[in-house]
Amino acid sequence: MAAPRGVPQLRVLEEALGIGLSSSGNTEAAAAEPVSADGAYYLEQVTITDASEDDCEYEEIPDDNFSIPEGEEDLAKAIHMVQEQATDVQILEQKTVLPSRQVVHEAIEDFLCNFLIRMGMTRTLNCFQAEWYELIQKRGTDFRGLGNVPDVYSQVMHLESENKNLKKDLKHFKQAAEKAREELLKTQKERDFHRMHHKRIMQEKNKLIADLKGLKLHYASYEPTIRVLHEKHHALLKEKMLTSLEKDRAVGKISGLQATLKNIDVGHIQAPLIKVGYSCEKENESESPTQKCPYETREENGHKSKTKNERKDSVFPTDMQPDPNLTAYKENLGPAKFDYKLNNIFRLHDLPVSCIVMHPCKDILVSCSEDRLWKMVGLPKGNVLLTGSGHTDWLSDCCFHPSGNKLATSSGDSTVKLWDLAKNECILTFEGHSHAVWSCTWHSGGDFVASASLDMTSKVWDVNSERCRYTLYGHTDSVNSIEFFPFSNTLLTASADKTLSVWDARTGKCEQSLYGHMHSINDATFTSRGHIIASCDARGVTKLWDFRKLIPIVSIDVGPSPGNEVNFDSTGCCVFT
Repeated sequence: MAAPRGVPQLRVLEEALGIGLSSSGNTEAAAAEPVSADGAYYLEQVTITDASEDDCEYEEIPDDNFSIPEGEEDLAKAIHMVQEQATDVQILEQKTVLPSRQVVHEAIEDFLCNFLIRMGMTRTLNCFQAEWYELIQKRGTDFRGLGNVPDVYSQVMHLESENKNLKKDLKHFKQAAEKAREELLKTQKERDFHRMHHKRIMQEKNKLIADLKGLKLHYASYEPTIRVLHEKHHALLKEKMLTSLEKDRAVGKISGLQATLKNIDVGHIQAPLIKVGYSCEKENESESPTQKCPYETREENGHKSKTKNERKDSVFPTDMQPDPNLTAYKENLGPAKFDYKLNNIFRLHDLPVSCIVMHPCKDILVSCSEDRLWKMVGLPKGNVLLTGSGHTDWLSDCCFHPSGNKLATSSGDSTVKLWDLAKNECILTFEGHSHAVWSCTWHSGGDFVASASLDMTSKVWDVNSERCRYTLYGHTDSVNSIEFFPFSNTLLTASADKTLSVWDARTGKCEQSLYGHMHSINDATFTSRGHIIASCDARGVTKLWDFRKLIPIVSIDVGPSPGNEVNFDSTGCCVFT
């Protein structure tokens, strides 16, 4: 049955089925124009209430954190972000234009079946299909011309499905946005913490720098006071030394007078014996700080005379003149400048070599090593002539006797040994230092040996009486070097307390201290004429001093490597460090 002209096809379907697809109470009729060439139909305005399927309430997340982080301000980034915002605003202001697509209309029966299936109304679907096919069997093909469902219904169903999908996507996006917001807040808190930590560290750094500057100024203000105290200390040591000498003389006189009184009591009248001399004392007896053994006289019952074998103290020479032949001999040995080349390599020791000295008259050298041995080598072949063993620790220094027939060695076992080169044996061992001995030197007369030690003292040893004549106190750190002034009784010591000291070997007192080095002094020496002193320290600074005026002449910095030894050539014009 064809539908009358002007009557919508949906109404015919309602009359045939006896049901209403749209409620009259909820819809309002509206005028429509024919928009299709297939037939006329009317559009009805339907109010669709879009109720939320879930009970959740959604709200927009305010974008309050949109800011450029401090320290990351960049003009290009700022311009780019502003352009993006402008683009987003333009897109939102434009009307969304859906692309044209070919509309495929859905048949009425398919629309109803799909609707019932979507709603889960299976029994109604079965009843509808049974009645529908029964009507088709009875009336034939009359229902084939009913047409298709208007496109608006299909679009409504499609929009509802899209709405559900969009709600699901919105929920996921909100969750992701919330998570990103939490991460952003966490990152901002960490950034603020690190900024605060950095500021605190900078404040502490500035405070430490200020404290360091204050300490430097404070330390600089103490240096003049310390220098004055050193001078006072040296003056007091001199006074104490003189007092000790007077005391020793008085003790000697008293001892002689006591011996005379005893002889008078027993009836033996003899001339009073007043002997001022030195005698060897043990380490545990009371001694003067600068004089190990005081003056005393030896007494026995009946006042026996001294034996012939008793050793006597050596006497320091009063006037010594340098040997002009020796000086001329050394000056003639001076090689041409800058004419040095490697001639030979002698492999003598198993451990590092600590010292090498040349014989004063022969082409012989002696090397000392940390393997506790010293070896005498003939030049230029390098054949080993003598080997000395006896020290129990590493050797630090050695020195030839002025005549060349004896050798003195110092060691880390805190001893100094004298060797007879003709017999190849140790003839004397000096014990008295409490720590390692760094250096030793012979007096020009050959009767005295001086040593410098880590125990902050130096000692003068008498070879004939085999005892310590004086202990030199005054340095406040290790004494690293000691040397006799040529043909004189003057000693020069270099110490880790950054000072040089000049001593009188006859009295054991410090005559002068030289200040100027800023680091530990490792070595010091005289020229052959004795008018200039050279010293080197642990930072490679070498200084030349005028010995007559005791003032510095020049300072040479070849650091930062340390200068371990310094020497003049035979002419005294070149210095090597």
